[in-house]
Amino acid sequence: MGMKIPAFITVRTASSRLPQKCLLPFGDVNVIEHIIRRAVFFGLEPIVCTTDQPADDILEKTAVKNKVKYFRGSEKHKLKRWLDCCDAFGIDVFHTVDADDPFFDADLVKKSFALLGTGYDVVSPTEASSMGNASVGYSLKRDIIGKACAVSNSQDTEMMWYFLDKVPGIRKIQLVDEDPHPVKVRLTLDYEEDYWLLCTVQRLVGGNASRKEVDGLFRRNPDLYKMNWFRNQEWKEAQLAKKI
Repeated sequence: MGMKIPAFITVRTASSRLPQKCLLPFGDVNVIEHIIRRAVFFGLEPIVCTTDQPADDILEKTAVKNKVKYFRGSEKHKLKRWLDCCDAFGIDVFHTVDADDPFFDADLVKKSFALLGTGYDVVSPTEASSMGNASVGYSLKRDIIGKACAVSNSQDTEMMWYFLDKVPGIRKIQLVDEDPHPVKVRLTLDYEEDYWLLCTVQRLVGGNASRKEVDGLFRRNPDLYKMNWFRNQEWKEAQLAKKI
């Protein structure tokens, strides 16, 4: 058996659109516990990567309760938090699992991570994932994070891809959508409507359903996506507004 993929679960309780969304009930647990357990279920090595703010003490306690590793670092300098987490655990390569994405696709995570080993510094999510499909994060090398921190003149690197692109000579590739016609769905958690849709999915197919099963649910119920799809444009505009 090969090395388990270090999955940095990037999370904090501070959220403006949907307060403390990572602590909302989800199935038998809450959102962050679900993310941890889904990562373990699919054979990843979750590391809860949160901030050093007192409000996030509960996330440390959640990691301890679930017997997984955790790291606490800079609140807004996400790249520095990841870099320090790498150094704390001696990690050279990792994948980011956003706590906003309760139905991330473990198969795509593994494909992304494997691609990183073919000479790239960064493997970015598929186009569909970046547009709200929320299936896969970034695979990253520790060294490229260090270089991005060095060239950054900001202590707020929430939109970390912007700073990664500033690194000279970066070797970057985007994971390709295998399905030429991916299902139309928004499965990231930012708004109340997102939460109700995600809870509906959890109730119908279960928290550890594969993405194939999740996609099948939406193909069988072609109007289900409309519950929160109207939020997608607002979400994309908010992402762009954070760009430094």
